[in-house]
Amino acid sequence: MATAANPTRDDFAALLNQTLGEGEGFEGRVVKGTVTGIENDLAVIDVGLKSEGRVPLREFAAPGQKADLKVGDEVEVYVDRVENIHGEAMLSRDRARREAAWDKLEGEFGEGKRVEGVIFGRVKGGFTVDLNGAVAFLPGSQVDIRPVRDVTPLMDIPQPFQILKMDRRRGNIVVSRRAVLEETRAEQRSGLIQSLAEGQVIEGVVKNITDYGAFVDLGGIDGLLHVTDLSYKRVGHPNEMINIGDVVKVQIIRINKDTQRISLGMKQLESDPWEGAGAKYPIGGKFTGRVTNITEYGAFVELEPGIEGLVHVSEMSWTKKNVHPGKIVSTSQEVDVVILEVDADKRRISLGLKQAVNNPWESFAERHPIGSTVEGEVKNATEFGLFIGLDGDVDGMVHMSDIAWGVSGEEALALHHKGETVKAIVLDIDSEKERISLGIKQLERGGVAAGGAASTGGSGLNKNAVTTITVMAITDGGLEVQAGDDGAIGFIKRGDLGRDRDEQRPERFQVGQKFDAMVTGFDRSKKPTFSVKAMQIAEEKQAVAQYGSSDSGASLGDILGAALKAKGDAS
Repeated sequence: MATAANPTRDDFAALLNQTLGEGEGFEGRVVKGTVTGIENDLAVIDVGLKSEGRVPLREFAAPGQKADLKVGDEVEVYVDRVENIHGEAMLSRDRARREAAWDKLEGEFGEGKRVEGVIFGRVKGGFTVDLNGAVAFLPGSQVDIRPVRDVTPLMDIPQPFQILKMDRRRGNIVVSRRAVLEETRAEQRSGLIQSLAEGQVIEGVVKNITDYGAFVDLGGIDGLLHVTDLSYKRVGHPNEMINIGDVVKVQIIRINKDTQRISLGMKQLESDPWEGAGAKYPIGGKFTGRVTNITEYGAFVELEPGIEGLVHVSEMSWTKKNVHPGKIVSTSQEVDVVILEVDADKRRISLGLKQAVNNPWESFAERHPIGSTVEGEVKNATEFGLFIGLDGDVDGMVHMSDIAWGVSGEEALALHHKGETVKAIVLDIDSEKERISLGIKQLERGGVAAGGAASTGGSGLNKNAVTTITVMAITDGGLEVQAGDDGAIGFIKRGDLGRDRDEQRPERFQVGQKFDAMVTGFDRSKKPTFSVKAMQIAEEKQAVAQYGSSDSGASLGDILGAALKAKGDAS
């Protein structure tokens, strides 16, 4: 039976509930307690339970610091258990701080506010941050705007963070230092941009160099110095002119306040070499320049730093057509050029390389006037003539009608082959059209150049002319004959020995025998070919035309008889 002096366990529970309130307990709550003693590294704390609890002093200290705690101090602790196996209360200052921190952090996270914390440890993929009791994870990519190799200087220092994500049930908090820096930087950039103006000259420090330009720090905001704005002269790479860390004076070219991008220039601080370029480089003037770049369509030549002109591929050489410019000039080579056109407004100058040397066709005309004899190699044979390589690196063309006398164009083309050296007469020169006309047949004896009748092969024979020939040899295929006493050696085929089959027998002729025959052409070696048959047909046609008429009543025999009688009388 319980008495007032000796309350039972149920009475004690009732008293405890009365103290804490109906339906509430200590466990899982943050309560206030009083430090009643300090034993070694433990603080003894009374929270109003039947026994005191002990909490390590380190839980009352900030990271890297000692605890500032003394007897009588009032502190908040978390009651994990009311009583352990030793009858003591299980208390935690860390849990108390953590619970209080979570309450505060959830409110700040909801409002998007920054929170203060301390980086105190390293974990896989990042770092741990103490947010006044709650431990958060800081990914390595969120430490700074740019990758940081050594985070040691940033540790154990209170600094602001932005909460990216938090889950109280799982106890996960992810924070970012980079977001704070970017926001701060954006505020600084916005303020700095407002103080800048286009056309303003300012000094900056080169922070980074790329292939297309350099980034210059203007005191909290970066501007891009494009490679084309470094200098009026051609710059292959920015590091040809500047290095990281250099202090440079630049002019602000453009400011885009929406994107907060700033374009800078250095060449704008120099005098423009294009001013007065038209007077400095008159059309037709000859200058020396340096090849700076070679493309498929031509080569760029620097006349002075900042002024380049283009030599189009069509203006590079008089004689080398359809050739890549790189096979005519090389980079850094000094060349003589002639000014063809100047457009100072568009900053363009057209140059000519070939105009700086003599026109080879004009030079050829001076050395080889019309009517002179030249010699060259057959470089190409086309369906309409031969191209002959001449001195001065020019070509002349022999039209197929000017190759040989008395033969067709196709037959004349077959008389020569590529690589053969031939002689020819200059017939015409057109320097503007870059053409030289040549003739081969005009060199032959009896030709126009020799003042006689048309001839071929040096034989003095004309096609379709009748001449007296002498039998030199007899073969089954025909007769080998000679024109005149010491003329050209030719051949009469068996079928050309007469119109009748009986006349076409070679054996009926004798060596040394002479008779008349017609020149029918020339073979590839320019030897004449003869025909008795062709001569007989031609004489028959001539007789009909001379003695016959549609109403005479004379027969073909009468006409031929009259023609033969007339020929006999004439002889």
